[in-house]
Amino acid sequence: MDPQERLECWMTRYQNLIYSICFRLTGDQFDAEDLAQDTFLSAYRSLSRFDGQNEKAWLCRIATNKCIDHLKRAGRRSIPTEEVFFSSLPDSRSSPEQETLEAELQEQLRVCCSQLPEPYRQVALDHYYHEMDINEIAAKTGKNKKTLQTQIYRAKGMLRERMRKEDLRYG
Repeated sequence: MDPQERLECWMTRYQNLIYSICFRLTGDQFDAEDLAQDTFLSAYRSLSRFDGQNEKAWLCRIATNKCIDHLKRAGRRSIPTEEVFFSSLPDSRSSPEQETLEAELQEQLRVCCSQLPEPYRQVALDHYYHEMDINEIAAKTGKNKKTLQTQIYRAKGMLRERMRKEDLRYG
């Protein structure tokens, strides 16, 4: 079999395998296509050094090495911008703007919860505003957990509806 026929045979037989290796290693469809093509090109160029044994493993190894080289080059090329760098740092303190927004949202949540009819008002305040879990609310009120879960579920629906109306009014 001449080299051209051998290459065509490999491409027919191993095209999907080589592409899937490249895609799993890069996570990018276009890079995987390019690297799969490069794999077959490299195999064709180094056919004279191939011993003819275990062609599948040989092609997989070439594909893996191509992907590793590609990822190394891509890693060297990606220099983070100042904005990306600083946004990736852990934020030890909130900004004053963030704290103000959170306080406003908490107040809106309290007001919305307070406007619900009983028994949903108190359970919504406890669960959403005071961040109490079901067990804490049950211990505080003496109510059944299933009853509380139902009330929280219904309160959530009412809150969602109230907040939608608020957004429509201000939006």
